[in-house]
Amino acid sequence: MKLGIVGLPNVGKSTLFNSLTKAGAQAANFPFCTIDPNIGVVPVPDERIELLGKMYNTKKVTPASIEFVDIAGLVKGASKGEGLGNQFLANIREVDAIVHVVRCFDNDNIIHVDGSIDPVRDIETINLELIFADMEVLERRIAKVQRAANNDKKYAKEKDFAQKLYSFLEAGNLAKNFEIGDDDDEKEFFESYNLLTAKPVIYAANVAEDDCADDGNSNEYVKKVREFAKKDGSEVFVISAQIEQEIAEMDDDEKQMFLEELGLKESGLDKLIAASYKLLGLMSFLTAGEDECRAWTIKIGTKAPQAAGKIHTDFERGFIRAEVVNYKDLLECGSLAAAREKALARVEGKDYVVKDGDVMLFRFNV
Repeated sequence: MKLGIVGLPNVGKSTLFNSLTKAGAQAANFPFCTIDPNIGVVPVPDERIELLGKMYNTKKVTPASIEFVDIAGLVKGASKGEGLGNQFLANIREVDAIVHVVRCFDNDNIIHVDGSIDPVRDIETINLELIFADMEVLERRIAKVQRAANNDKKYAKEKDFAQKLYSFLEAGNLAKNFEIGDDDDEKEFFESYNLLTAKPVIYAANVAEDDCADDGNSNEYVKKVREFAKKDGSEVFVISAQIEQEIAEMDDDEKQMFLEELGLKESGLDKLIAASYKLLGLMSFLTAGEDECRAWTIKIGTKAPQAAGKIHTDFERGFIRAEVVNYKDLLECGSLAAAREKALARVEGKDYVVKDGDVMLFRFNV
């Protein structure tokens, strides 16, 4: 999973990125301190594989991972060359979702590019720049298919579709709200454009430390972000980038004590992972053995052969069957052999829909 972190300058993007990835992206109180995109890969905490690793005395434990891309702060007019212009856009074209950091705290010592704190205005500023960037993509595509449309029905169909989508964006709408219907060609056209405003969004409401304990419920800025996100069909999580920066340097025991002192149940990274998995409809299945215990991220509803393909394409191509046991049952039994004896391990075929926490052993032949 790959997430792109965006937002206006000085909203806490790079501070958040630093704390999530410990990658040391420069954070300073002035716009554009992050010039080139910073990339960090973060393991997804998963107690299940840790416990299985201990049971198997495994050589290697490999969690699922999330790749974060931190983008330079945008300003109004970025799509027309203001600030750093739109040079960052290619870096988030390929992400699965966008994490939009929104400033929800007052601090006279940290400047705001627009001179005041207004999270909805800030969100709309970024959205507008992303819309402009998507319109440029469509302009180029329309110009390209225009030439071929007279002699090719599919190009003619795409030209009409792209022009309708362009008008929709021009009216200030996000591409993800454009209704496509059941036409396979139109779905293909839409996906090929890889539009920024078609991507799912998670809003990270960055609050002061004091507003974290009640999950931002007493923060008026957060309330506005939640109202906006509800209409937009997006996820929201409340975070204090400053707190995350502090706990990033702690070991697990210190981190837990610190969170408890602040009245927090989980870290911002845990919240973000949960929001990401929920928004994208993801879950994990597991593989376990003496050599490696590993978590694999798949879409909810994935069938066994396609899950096998996450490990290797040959596994999907030559899929025969899968032996499946729930991780809790496996841990309680103490071994796969014991789980088999108790009939808790079962053999499933190609139509089996994988469940979260399934420990799977694939049989294949190529």
